[in-house]
Amino acid sequence: MPINYYIILAIALFSIGVAGVLTRRNAIIIFMCIELMLNAVNLLLVAFSKMHYGVAVTGIPETTAGVEAQLFVFFIMVVAAAEVSVGLAIIVMMYRNIHSVDVNFLNRLKH
Repeated sequence: MPINYYIILAIALFSIGVAGVLTRRNAIIIFMCIELMLNAVNLLLVAFSKMHYGVAVTGIPETTAGVEAQLFVFFIMVVAAAEVSVGLAIIVMMYRNIHSVDVNFLNRLKH
């Protein structure tokens, strides 16, 4: 499969995530859109890793080229899981205190 398809899909996923973050008010949906953007980046990392590995294998059959990007994807997924657990804990505490998950309501708490 050509790399162009992966790039187009990743751009579409990232754009949907950005649009969701900028237009939604629900904190849970905002977190889901952030995860969608992270997954778009992960998709590109794996696609470029696969492409780089395919090029390197033709020259040196015993190569490990392209593994680094997959390690980055693993670490991004671990950090994203930690971010979601902390973010959901904050959302639960926010809901317990103000009975809403609307992020615009938090802006009113400043005054």
